[in-house]
Amino acid sequence: MKKILSTIVVLFSLSVFSQNNTEKLPIFESCKAKPEDDACFFATIQDSFKQNFNKEYTAEKSTIIALFAVDTLGKFDLLYIDAASEEIKNETKRVFSLLPVVQPATYNGKPVYAKYTLKVNFPFSDDERTKKKAEDAYRTEKITAKTELKEFEDIVYNKFENPQFKSGLNIPFNHQKYAEFEAYMNQVGTNNHTAEKPYSYKDVARYYDFEKNYQAKAMKKTSWFGRKIWNENLVQMQGDGYWFLMNPILDMRGGKDFDSELQNTFVNTRGLNIQAGLGKNITLTTSIYESQGRFADYYNAYAISLKPSGGNPGTIPGVGIAKQFRTDAFDFPMAEANIKFTATKFFDVQLGYGRNFIGDGYRSVIQGDATSPYPFIKFNTTFWKIKYTNTYMFLRDITPENTAEGTYASKYMANHYLSWNVTKRWNLGLFESVVWSNTNGRGFDPNFINPIIFYRAVEFASSPKSGNALLGITSKYKFNSKFSAYGQFLIDEFSVGDVSKGNKSWKNKFGYQIGAKYFNAFDIENLTLQAEYNIVRPYVYSHSATLTNYTHNNQSMGHAWGANFKELIGIACYTKNRYFSQAKLIYGKRGFDYTDGTNNFNYGTNLFIPYDSETNPRPYDEGAFAGQGNTTTILIGDFTAGYIINPSSNLKVFANIIHRSFDPTKTSATFEKSNTTWVSVGISTDLFNWYFDY
Repeated sequence: MKKILSTIVVLFSLSVFSQNNTEKLPIFESCKAKPEDDACFFATIQDSFKQNFNKEYTAEKSTIIALFAVDTLGKFDLLYIDAASEEIKNETKRVFSLLPVVQPATYNGKPVYAKYTLKVNFPFSDDERTKKKAEDAYRTEKITAKTELKEFEDIVYNKFENPQFKSGLNIPFNHQKYAEFEAYMNQVGTNNHTAEKPYSYKDVARYYDFEKNYQAKAMKKTSWFGRKIWNENLVQMQGDGYWFLMNPILDMRGGKDFDSELQNTFVNTRGLNIQAGLGKNITLTTSIYESQGRFADYYNAYAISLKPSGGNPGTIPGVGIAKQFRTDAFDFPMAEANIKFTATKFFDVQLGYGRNFIGDGYRSVIQGDATSPYPFIKFNTTFWKIKYTNTYMFLRDITPENTAEGTYASKYMANHYLSWNVTKRWNLGLFESVVWSNTNGRGFDPNFINPIIFYRAVEFASSPKSGNALLGITSKYKFNSKFSAYGQFLIDEFSVGDVSKGNKSWKNKFGYQIGAKYFNAFDIENLTLQAEYNIVRPYVYSHSATLTNYTHNNQSMGHAWGANFKELIGIACYTKNRYFSQAKLIYGKRGFDYTDGTNNFNYGTNLFIPYDSETNPRPYDEGAFAGQGNTTTILIGDFTAGYIINPSSNLKVFANIIHRSFDPTKTSATFEKSNTTWVSVGISTDLFNWYFDY
């Protein structure tokens, strides 16, 4: 055995010894006659500089130091230049571009990628000794462990000039934030599309000067600490073709539900928001939240009613699945992200994890933002008077019926929305959507990828039981630059024959919205008044299969209240400098299923009961109306006032009071009449709409 090992070692040693362990420099064509002459490679480069370099830069004494490489194909790659001016750097690049392809450097006879350092002294000299010294400098400037370049130190940071205001970055959709520029977006004669949200800074900047308004609100602070607290992003950086900013996320609020036995309510959120841009075409943002909270009794009960299959106690509306915190509170992390590539002024694509909204109102019966975030891919095409949006969403069903082995079921949704500015005053939108499940290994059905096809036809061809298709129309009319009216109409498996009979068939599954906004009302700048009426008939958003209803994480993808209701909303919003206030009054009638054990009928409110369920049947097929069942009157008054501490991060201090009256026709042990007065104060980074009006 020892002899065998010895033989192997000897043979290996001979093999290594026999190899030509030498490194050879690249060879120019003119140097092939003398391949062993290393000086020829350096001399040829020197001659190229002497012959081609612009003479106006070589008169004064200066030095160029450049790092370059020759790849395995013999092509020169200039990596770094240190020179006295940008002009000399550019001229160096030009001269290098004139160098021909060479025979690459070799090691052990194989082509290798090799780096070299070039040093050229001006003015040039014909003295042979000087030339020889330059060649020696070439040969001794090879990279060693001690070689250091100035490339890292030479990175230049420009003055931060709020480049996000001119970029394609999405503006976080928040009603209070959007109120700042909504009047400008709704002027008569604008060729924009206000229903599809969130907006980008670039789209809004055509009408609203972000920088001017930012400077108008800026406080005169000279210290770093003062500027970061009151005016600037915590971290902001702008370089050559890129920018980056970062802010902490805070939501620290405390309050009291005066009709509850709970000692107090609270929210404790810490997080981080990052925004960035790369070149003119790529923007990205991400927000990470870590939160704990306890709310008013009605909101806690609603969160528990949305609980997922498994051991989690609830789902926080608009946020996501919650874990138990202590004995009577929730722990609810959340994350949002978006990366957008703007290919041209006509087209952009987004890969996101968040929410989308379609409409000009406070609510939307077509697609709302009251649900928790979800992954999506969105394509926007804008040209002439048209904006066409295709959104593909990846949703989740967390009901016990569709949970297997502790894993929630997946489903998918695809939307088309065509917005057309018919005139300078009138906008018309067409909407279609389909939800389908991952049954039979169907996955993301390629039939629904086509951006211009009618989903209803595809869904019918695939089997109407496997998909849920909805159609909609939106409209807005500007009477003048201060007053506009808007509306929506949604059709979910609409039956024309039953409509013509006038018998209020349950099959007439539709919802609609009408509303109006008055900007700078009564000539008071930044005062916006809004009135809105929403109605969604029973069984809308539900389907023959639980999995294909119009929901995500047990929350409606349309109106926040789901189905079987009527709702009237009045809103007054006012801002002045950094101060803001909003008053909101909501009156509605909702129809719930009975919980007193008298019947088990499905009156069309619960989106998770199939509309043709045998265990929970419909009470009647004709005579259905919005608010049927255990009709409940809901009255919500909501007033918020506050002060924006930092407009860059939208950090604000606020006080809020909500009064809610909930009055069902028939009460039970689990369905009681209640009155709530909930007061909260706090400090919050407001980046999304968090709704408490249920």
